[in-house]
Amino acid sequence: MNRKATTLFIFITLALDAIGLGIVIPVLPNIMRRFLTDEASISRAFGWFIAVYACLQFMSSPLLGRLSDRYGRRPVLLVALLGAGIDYVFMALAPTLPLLFMGRIISGVSGASYTVANAYIADISDDSNRSKNFGVIGAGFGLGFIVGPAIGGLLAGHGLHLPFIAAAVFSFANFFFGLIVLPESLPASKRRAFDFAALNPFRSLKAMSQVKGVGMLVLVYFVFCLAGQTHPSVWTLYTQHKFGWGPTEVGFSLAIVGVLSALSQGVLTGPIVKRFGELDVIRWGCVGEAVSYLLFAFAISPAMLYGVLVAGSIFWSSQPALQSLITKDVPENQQGEFQGALISLMSIASIVNPLVMTSLFSLTSDPNERPYLPGSPYLLGSVLLFIAAFAAWFKKRNSA
Repeated sequence: MNRKATTLFIFITLALDAIGLGIVIPVLPNIMRRFLTDEASISRAFGWFIAVYACLQFMSSPLLGRLSDRYGRRPVLLVALLGAGIDYVFMALAPTLPLLFMGRIISGVSGASYTVANAYIADISDDSNRSKNFGVIGAGFGLGFIVGPAIGGLLAGHGLHLPFIAAAVFSFANFFFGLIVLPESLPASKRRAFDFAALNPFRSLKAMSQVKGVGMLVLVYFVFCLAGQTHPSVWTLYTQHKFGWGPTEVGFSLAIVGVLSALSQGVLTGPIVKRFGELDVIRWGCVGEAVSYLLFAFAISPAMLYGVLVAGSIFWSSQPALQSLITKDVPENQQGEFQGALISLMSIASIVNPLVMTSLFSLTSDPNERPYLPGSPYLLGSVLLFIAAFAAWFKKRNSA
């Protein structure tokens, strides 16, 4: 297997997948306004829309991870991508809010491409390139978020359904790309039998707890994800409320995030981890992100937001470094289940965060009520990241 080539395939696959995901983010609040008029209700519905996806992903990701351990990464990944394309067509045509939520359920069930891609990267990596390869995943998503939100913001001006149609096109293109060029990464000799107990989404979490030496790092991962979900939960709502941004401005800002993510995770991760080591990158990454969130909470201008994004992006290498360090001690034939468990943790964070953060935003974003602090979700996120930094520091001292 040509590992450089297969890593490139995964990079492009995830970039196309991220385009489909990012293309609808700038327009979601306006989609909600088709069915609701009260801004507080829109904020809460926005949170539920994100949480429903995460809940279904939590229920399906461990199962699909185990399926990939049994039947290989390639077929499971392709089915997930095909499901995503069908979902976007459904949401584009949904005439009511319940049907729009039904479409989100479909996307949650099929939203395991990231899970299986993580297992794929783990299959083709070793100690010399693991952090760098996991950085490729972040860079692929980053590249997708350069193009996706920008397209979504531009298309929204011509019709709110068009970003969903475009997302469907990208997802189907992604499917056919993988069908043609993506090789299998898990040999038949390393696959393991499937059992129906894997349908229990908590089973893989129990299996994760049996892997020695990863407990504190898994805690850091969960808290990091819990805080990190604040951006997709409230960025659009926050910037629209505080700075009057529309879909175009939101799409442009997320495209900038994509550029910075591609540079940080795709280019800087390898050299930074090589220079400082994974644990130090994780620890200082959490601290840097915590400070960034604190500044987001009290931003006084769009220029300040962009300045914090640029300065804080140097700390984004912490996530691939964390994933790399966690997966080092996991056997090859358990990577699919273990990566499914990590995605389950991310999904739990993605369920809790939008419900809490959008509710907090709706309570603190009315200028006529006190307290008036629309940046309160970022303030809470900063606290969580400082907790993650403390846990990472604790792990470093105990592992020295």
